Formats: sequence, C-alpha cells, structure tokens
Amino acid sequence: MIEVQHTLVHEDVVKENFVCNLNKCKGACCLEGDSGAPLEAAELDILNEIYPKVKPYMTAKGIATIEKVGTYVKDFEGDLTTPCVDVNKECAYVIWENGITKCAIEKAYEQGDIAWQKPISCHLYPIRITAYPEFDVLNYDRWSICSPACSFGDELQVRVHEFLKGPLIRKYGEEWYAELENQVASPPEG
Repeated sequence: MIEVQHTLVHEDVVKENFVCNLNKCKGACCLEGDSGAPLEAAELDILNEIYPKVKPYMTAKGIATIEKVGTYVKDFEGDLTTPCVDVNKECAYVIWENGITKCAIEKAYEQGDIAWQKPISCHLYPIRITAYPEFDVLNYDRWSICSPACSFGDELQVRVHEFLKGPLIRKYGEEWYAELENQVASPPEG
C-alpha cells in the first residue's frame, strides 16, 4: 500500500494498466452487478436537487424507477446506491447512445444543465474506495467485463491512476495527486 495524505492506495492502482474501451464493453458496468453505483452521503441531496434537470435525458423505465423508489436507495447490504430498473437491472440513470450505455446525469452535465458530473464512484471506476473514519483505502476492482479496458490500457501503456487522474483530482485534489505521482516516481526505500 502507498500512503498518500489520508489515503492508502493499493499498489495495483499504480502498477496495472487500464483505459475504458466503450466500443468493446458497451458500458457493461452500468448494466451488470447486484446493485447500483455506490453513493457518498453528501451526494444524496445533490441527486434530489438535480433530478428535475436530469429527468429529460432519462429513459421511461429509469424515470418510472426513480418516481417509485427515489433518486437513491439502500441496497441489500444496506449501502447507499443509485436505484436500478426492475431492482437489479441497469442503473436508473442509464441512457443509450449508438448502442453504448451513457449516464443521464453526465449528459445533463455535458449540456450545461447541471454543475455536477456524476457520482464519484462512477467517475473513479475501476477504483473502489473503502472509507474509514480516519482514512480511505483505494483498491483496483477487477471485473471480467473490463478485460477490454485492461487490454487497451496495456496497448496504450496507461496505468489505472493515470487514466483516472481527473476523477482522482476531483475527489482528493491536485496536491494529493502530485504526491501520489511523486511516490510512484520515487518510491520510499525500505
């Protein structure tokens, strides 16, 4: 593990290659899994606030789901997540463009309707954060549906943390990211 300020970063985050390849996976991470995207407590009010501006970009099924259960839910483990269509199908915020899943929240952001891009867990994927009271642990989440991203990352020689530079800075700041890069460039001895 690499210690950076109030975080512990698993070495795979800085050693493994990864670049999303939506043309291959079609955004399967928004469709697969046992529950929606993990949410931070601070994101709940944001989802409620932006929903009216995101709604015009959503599918009828996504809207029906949110109208029924709300902009977020507690999953079977008690974690806060985005709701899923028909309980465990695609995320309620999923839209399709040219056969590839996209995010209605991000679409509203790109169109200038809202100032919040999307849940940080989505933006940071394949990094998953385990939050403890005094520090966060950042792990690389390996999932078979992302094998095209691993191959594409190998081809381009882009590490997970490099691919996710923008989201990591969004979450932890420029200074944190610079410290991570510094530690990767010259790891501490011992």
